[in-house]
Amino acid sequence: MARVAALWRHPIKSHGREPLEQVTLISGQTLPWDRVWAVTHEATRFDADAPEWAPCANFMIGTGTPGLAGIWAMLDDVAGKITLRHDALGEVSFDPDDPSDAAKFLDWVRPLCPPDKRQPTGLAKVPARGMTDTDYPSVSIMTTASHEAVADRLGHPLEVERWRGNIWLDGTAAWEEMTWVGKDVQIGEAVLQVVEPIERCKHTMANPRTGERDVDTLSALRDGWNHQDFGVYAKVIKGGKIALNDTAKVI
Repeated sequence: MARVAALWRHPIKSHGREPLEQVTLISGQTLPWDRVWAVTHEATRFDADAPEWAPCANFMIGTGTPGLAGIWAMLDDVAGKITLRHDALGEVSFDPDDPSDAAKFLDWVRPLCPPDKRQPTGLAKVPARGMTDTDYPSVSIMTTASHEAVADRLGHPLEVERWRGNIWLDGTAAWEEMTWVGKDVQIGEAVLQVVEPIERCKHTMANPRTGERDVDTLSALRDGWNHQDFGVYAKVIKGGKIALNDTAKVI
């Protein structure tokens, strides 16, 4: 039987990750505090007066700005403050809902953004809706066995943080999660319906410490398995608590 090996949330889309020991999922929602904010750029189409979910192209993401992969996060969900850190930039703490305070973040992150590429302009948020890569509130599920299969294909260790997964499971066969599409999976107290595989982008090529592209994960997937997928997206259909070492099974 599979078990929960790790839990992660990403408070700002493509800007940092934070490990968790437990989390309580809510039916029909993303993992709490996951991708609550997204960083806009000069070409963003987003109406702050009538905020709605928008596709990735409207935001600063690692595909176009690989240096963002080197950011780590810590969220104080009581005080509403985020602390980000990057080896090359140090730390910054700010309230993402306070435009004047968030300006500190924009100044801090700008050195990671090449001057000939899109530049960060602000933070966007949709009430009660994480800015996921999918047009529905999703939670990503990944397995250590599939990760190890990719690392073996590459011939060297690989950081799991590259995949930016929410829930990591031990105890499965490699790529077993791909057979769960259309099925329900109970993880801890929660039940999730697996919707589709996750097609990966260049963000996975960037080192989660340095932000430099140093591994061709996409070629490894294509050459090894004739696809560019890693992990699966799921919808929460029954809320409940999930903690490290909880069991997971198809039901």
